[in-house]
Amino acid sequence: MRLRRLAALAVVSLAALTACGSGEGSGVSALRIMAPAAPGGGWDQTSRVAAEALKAAEPSRKVEVYNVPGAGGTIGLAQLAGEKGNGDLLMTMGLVMVGAVEQNRSKVTLADTTPIAKLTEEYEIVVVPAASPYKTLADLVAAWKADPAKVAVAGGSAGGTDHIVAGLMAKAAGIDPKRVNYIAHSGGGEALNALLGEKVAVGISGIGEFAEHVKSGKLRALGVSSPARLGNVDAPTLVEGGLDVQLANWRGFVAPGGLDAEATKRLTDLVTKMHASPAWKDAVTKNGWTDVFQTGKPFADFLTAEQARVKAVIAEMGLVS
Repeated sequence: MRLRRLAALAVVSLAALTACGSGEGSGVSALRIMAPAAPGGGWDQTSRVAAEALKAAEPSRKVEVYNVPGAGGTIGLAQLAGEKGNGDLLMTMGLVMVGAVEQNRSKVTLADTTPIAKLTEEYEIVVVPAASPYKTLADLVAAWKADPAKVAVAGGSAGGTDHIVAGLMAKAAGIDPKRVNYIAHSGGGEALNALLGEKVAVGISGIGEFAEHVKSGKLRALGVSSPARLGNVDAPTLVEGGLDVQLANWRGFVAPGGLDAEATKRLTDLVTKMHASPAWKDAVTKNGWTDVFQTGKPFADFLTAEQARVKAVIAEMGLVS
């Protein structure tokens, strides 16, 4: 009898140890973060920085980042729709996706997601290869106005932030935005390769994606889309260069649709804890991002307003009817 009791206790102890070793038994579930773009771009960078900050804030939590590239994030958005009710999944997104939903006429929209948090803003930078004949923004504009088709502009997805900046620059220069020769890429890494390979004349992206290559001398910065010069990059503003253009890209998190209030609060609290961590704050400073943290209804209302604003801008560029 005593041996049987000892054996039973051993089984119970083993089961307890096994439970403690799993995500469920420890009370901390594994979290997945989808970067809906190729590696090397802003969404990928934000996802991986967030993953490290989350693990620093909660060392017992497992966090996995995975990439689903294509169509300005709308392929990832469609996959997210298939995860309805999953409270252990976040997708990084932002201004680029708002435009891509419109241009790609995506059947799945941001209305099919659960808004969690707006995280950061980042200004755009306009660069050329180091050997480019364009030494200043004025040089670029002169060549652009002479023959828009000959000036290939590399950036992220069609209809996204980079494309919008190119269209606004063209309009400010007196060029029909519909004549911009824009070469879309699925991630910042691809656009960078096109620039370094001198396959395009100009590149537009978030400052964090090109800053190190500007500092190394491989790229030359012609301007930034901020209202004033920035401390982390040596470049004039587009306004200083004669183009009245200012625009900030933003990024945030959404979760699958169909989350109940408890799951939504759990994810929001987790991201709020990440935002307060020293690891996240250090990354924001290092990457030159602006902290614009926002959750709940304010973020949901912001998303609704952004969809209307962006649709109007890209319609003027002839990207949507």
